[in-house]
Amino acid sequence: MSTVLSRNLMAQLKLAGMAAAFDRAVKDATEQQWSGTELINVLLQAESDYRGERKVQGLIKAAKFPVKSRLEDYDFTAKRSLTRADIKDLSSLEWLRQGRPVLLIGQTGVGKSFLARAIGMHACLAGQSALFWSVTQWLEELSLARSTGRYLEWRERLTRPAVLVLDNFGSRKLTAMEAQDLCEILDARTGEKSTVFTTQLPLPHWSEVLGDPVISDAIRDRLDHVAMKFEIKGESYRAVLARQLGKRAATEDRS
Repeated sequence: MSTVLSRNLMAQLKLAGMAAAFDRAVKDATEQQWSGTELINVLLQAESDYRGERKVQGLIKAAKFPVKSRLEDYDFTAKRSLTRADIKDLSSLEWLRQGRPVLLIGQTGVGKSFLARAIGMHACLAGQSALFWSVTQWLEELSLARSTGRYLEWRERLTRPAVLVLDNFGSRKLTAMEAQDLCEILDARTGEKSTVFTTQLPLPHWSEVLGDPVISDAIRDRLDHVAMKFEIKGESYRAVLARQLGKRAATEDRS
């Protein structure tokens, strides 16, 4: 079989990864006297790697992260309560395999949203789906879904991702109906799925922003005993950045 015919067949079969590696693999096979099986294995691995990377990029795009963040970029120089052991626990994704919610609690600027994006990204890199929404966006989408008769479709959309991030929970008070919707979403997300919340409110204070005390107790009960809770204390990222800029400016002045 000619190389031209091989490339045409790969194009017809949509083996783009194999096609991209074909010329180099044939050259290496000739120079290193590979067997036919060795050449096939290299080409199959190239196709597998290509499809794996395409899948990951598709998961990252679908997750709608406003900014791409990674756990390995977490800044340990800032004086915060989160430890390397905590980051290791999050990066293990054991919480996801167990279907445990994650609560990232702390004041503005301590890196909650960064961390939520980073663990969502980490899940995508491991081949798991994710969706990142601010609570404001979630409420807007919820209102639109109800007004257009698409609520069940919308709820199903939030049920599917392995990791659902709701950022800045507590920034807006929920009505009784919105709180009920949240409770239903948590009920639907059972099994090997996790919901991640970033919030300034410790769990006992969630009743302050949930519009119905009965539903509030139900939501807290679904989270209190199973969620991984990280109370992040320390200086604001913005304060760290300002200090770094100040040092840089002072260094430039001396030079």
